[in-house]
Amino acid sequence: MKNPQSTSQPDPIGRRSFLKLGAGVALGVPLLAAASGCAVEDPLAAQAKAGDNKNYIAGDGSVTEYAAEARGAAVQFEGTLFDGTAVSATEFAGNVVVLNFWYAACAPCRKEAPDLVELHDQFASEGARFYGVNIRDERNTAEAFERSFKIPYPSFQDKDGGILLAMTQFVPPSAVPTTLVLDREGRVAARILGLADKSTLKALISDALAA
Repeated sequence: MKNPQSTSQPDPIGRRSFLKLGAGVALGVPLLAAASGCAVEDPLAAQAKAGDNKNYIAGDGSVTEYAAEARGAAVQFEGTLFDGTAVSATEFAGNVVVLNFWYAACAPCRKEAPDLVELHDQFASEGARFYGVNIRDERNTAEAFERSFKIPYPSFQDKDGGILLAMTQFVPPSAVPTTLVLDREGRVAARILGLADKSTLKALISDALAA
């Protein structure tokens, strides 16, 4: 079995940490106890369901890439966009999908928003689909954020933590923001915990599209 290797190194776009997982390495932490039927919430899901005014759970910007042979099953969840549209993850098949977990008062979410808009505009024509997953806000607050930053893609309303809980079966988004890149089979190809570096996310999307 290959052991996960984490390296941290300076590069032209800033300091970042990479964790690459090869074949046979379990993805993340098994937060869903399938045998007993008891789900154990990760900290972000618990915070989302609490609905209080805690500060965001900060990520360190670490990047985890999953080798194709080590990826689990396609993600499964159903959610509702702020415009009322119901969307199932089964609709992602054949497309590279970027899922960004956010809420309006999260400082790093605001900082990375312009980069996400630019990446969407660059990759949408190549078959990449972008979705936000808002873990806290009511519709008016989320839409005000989207107008302010001219967000061109939709967001799921996930104040009840349903999508977060569903994702713990695959790879837990345990910081705000978290950005996931799904491959064309709907599997998690990469995860960024915390503020997404634009060049790093661009490379991850490009790799997923080229595969």
